[in-house]
Amino acid sequence: MLVLRRLAALAVAMVAGFAVGDVAWAGTGQPSPWQLGFQNSVTPVMDYIHWFHDWLLVIITLISLFVLALLVAVIVKFNAKANPTPSRTTHNTLLEIAWTIVPVAILVVIAIPSFKLLFLQTDIPPADVTIKATGKQWYWTYAYPDSNFEFDSLMLKDNERKDGQPRLLAVDNEIVVPVNKNIRVQVIGADVIHAFAVPSFGIIIDAVPGRLNETWFRATREGVYYGQCRELCGKDHAYMPIQVRVANDRDYAAWLDQAKKKYSAIDGGRAPNQVAAK
Repeated sequence: MLVLRRLAALAVAMVAGFAVGDVAWAGTGQPSPWQLGFQNSVTPVMDYIHWFHDWLLVIITLISLFVLALLVAVIVKFNAKANPTPSRTTHNTLLEIAWTIVPVAILVVIAIPSFKLLFLQTDIPPADVTIKATGKQWYWTYAYPDSNFEFDSLMLKDNERKDGQPRLLAVDNEIVVPVNKNIRVQVIGADVIHAFAVPSFGIIIDAVPGRLNETWFRATREGVYYGQCRELCGKDHAYMPIQVRVANDRDYAAWLDQAKKKYSAIDGGRAPNQVAAK
């Protein structure tokens, strides 16, 4: 049993090491080389996802070690050589009650924070900014209904990218939102099912034709964050990324003023020079 306790201690230490290494290896806003685990969090929802993931990892690791210990005990103590005369016991009432109640208790312990996370994701607070994202084959159209403009966002080709812009993630027209504000995102599909997902925000929601879905985020750190369509939507599914710039209030106000002039709706549509090329 001493060996088993040492193995358990080693496993717990490894799990803790991976949890700490997660912060070092994960990127913020985009994937990183040799990344292990989630991207770094910049929203309250993603903070909770990180905590729930790490906490659940400890629980399932302990369960796996317990089952492994039982298997090792059975192999060592109840093989034909060590136990030539097997027991003919068929029932143990206390044990049967325990192996029914304990798993139920574990599931309840897991379900409580799981439901809390689900509520946090789906209970949308009063929005400071509303954005409508429409998935199309194969690009996104973003509308700011409160400011009455919209624009298309297409992935930059290799010869269009500037230094520092990630391949297959950078776009020509990015979403811009203010930091520390509640952003409501209304998502719909124009043709087939797409999915709007930004890992650092902890959001992913389907864009379904004829159905308006909603999600939200509150970014607590300025920067540029990337996502992608997460639903197989055709041959160019891999080429419709999402780029979100989180700016301070002053920069956001300046961008919004310019965007109103650049993207203002004309003739019930969008500015003629913003029509997607695809």
